[in-house]
Amino acid sequence: MPPPVLRFAPSPNGYLHLGHAYSALLNFDLAARTGGRFLLRIEDIDATRCKPQFEEAIYQDLAWLGIAWETPVRRQSEHLADYRDAFETLLAQGLVYPGFESRAEIARLVAQREAVAPWPRDPDGAPHYPGTARSLSHQERARLLQSGVPYALRLDVTAAGARAGDLTWTEHGEGPDGETGTVTARPGAWGDVILARKEMPTSYHLAVAIDDALQDVTEVVRGQDLFWSTSVHRLLQALLGLPRPAYRHHRLIVDDTGRKLSKSSKATGLRELRAAGATAADIRRLVGLP
Repeated sequence: MPPPVLRFAPSPNGYLHLGHAYSALLNFDLAARTGGRFLLRIEDIDATRCKPQFEEAIYQDLAWLGIAWETPVRRQSEHLADYRDAFETLLAQGLVYPGFESRAEIARLVAQREAVAPWPRDPDGAPHYPGTARSLSHQERARLLQSGVPYALRLDVTAAGARAGDLTWTEHGEGPDGETGTVTARPGAWGDVILARKEMPTSYHLAVAIDDALQDVTEVVRGQDLFWSTSVHRLLQALLGLPRPAYRHHRLIVDDTGRKLSKSSKATGLRELRAAGATAADIRRLVGLP
């Protein structure tokens, strides 16, 4: 049996904090205990927010923690063709459509619907897509596309779910409400998720499903805030014929108010803690690792 493959996949849109350290160390420690491989992936598809200085800081912080990774590092911005190919497969299956409403227009449509009755929201609390783009005629879609207006390319989750059938995943950690073992995926809870935009050829959901498959990742270890995102990833894996990794969702490191840490929180930033004299052993102790 090949060795397990684990990965840590930060976005270089800010400096790492204790929550990132916990996740990276869990992956690295598990790979070391099982004789597995540890990969580092840089998720830099957002060219506006991702900066070279943040990427360099990731390498510095992980090395300071005593973490070593295989090279070369996969940088998403260098593999856009992989995501484009996967998207074309979904498009050929008739499962993708463009939505042309702006964020402001979507907010207005949601407000109109919520004035009448509760409108569904996804596990992150965002409202489902309320527009009618899925039912536009081919001619009207072509006209809008040719007009040059911005658009978001969405997955028809109802049609995709009907094609994929019932889906589950193997959970070695646990979800926010203690879910573990065999978990039933609920992609419909997300509505018609965005897979790409006019100016961006992929989304987090599509890119992570493709990357994990191409990198032969066998177990995805990440925070509980991404637990139900796994439903979308399982759907994409099924539609694209990708292998299914196991998952291990871990507790989140929170601040004094119980909130998930953010990259703007200097009190828990690794650079600030290191500058204040903290050691790698101190970081392990702060996040509750031996």
